[in-house]
Amino acid sequence: MKTYFISGMAADSRIFCHIRLPQGYEAVHLEWIKPEKNESLASYALRLAQRIDTNEPFVLIGLSFGGMLASEIAKRYKPVMTILISSIPISSHLPGYFKVAAKLRLHKMVPVSLLKSAASMKRLFTKETNEDKKLILQAIRESDASLIRWSMDAILKWKNDQVPEPCCHIHGTRDELLPIRYTNPTHTIKKGGHMLVLTEAGMVNEILTKTLLQTIA
Repeated sequence: MKTYFISGMAADSRIFCHIRLPQGYEAVHLEWIKPEKNESLASYALRLAQRIDTNEPFVLIGLSFGGMLASEIAKRYKPVMTILISSIPISSHLPGYFKVAAKLRLHKMVPVSLLKSAASMKRLFTKETNEDKKLILQAIRESDASLIRWSMDAILKWKNDQVPEPCCHIHGTRDELLPIRYTNPTHTIKKGGHMLVLTEAGMVNEILTKTLLQTIA
């Protein structure tokens, strides 16, 4: 069964380098497309979904921002399973300070170059391996500034109250970007941060294997 992956903001398919699917599942990565002017998150998600073969059963896996996109795609095309990693299924699970930022339009004021620098500097204090840090830094450097700017605005304007069904939601108890206290995951990883797919890949793979084998049975 084809399993479509959507990465997080300022990342690409390389972020899933440690993820392993069980036998019977084929990984297909949905790479970013250029957003249209003033496009909503929901509209972008459905354009991205044009690359999915919806004529056969499929699975969706979304990381962070990619999970929000996966939630929107799932509303239209009904995958066999939607799996969210370090993400949220509905807009009301966004932390309150995201809403404050939206009202103050702070995301419009901060240069993307500064955000990239902050994300890079953060690697000094995170627990990824040196090799994974290099991967993240390269992805940040190569990320499209205009796509990041649009993504930030789209997230803050996102409106969705429909949780995908069925849904597997994996979240770390120490997620610093989307704190677990604001959402309701089906699976938690103790002391896991936002980059679970790198730092806790073994545990993520265990959950994926169990969930997907149950799905295909």
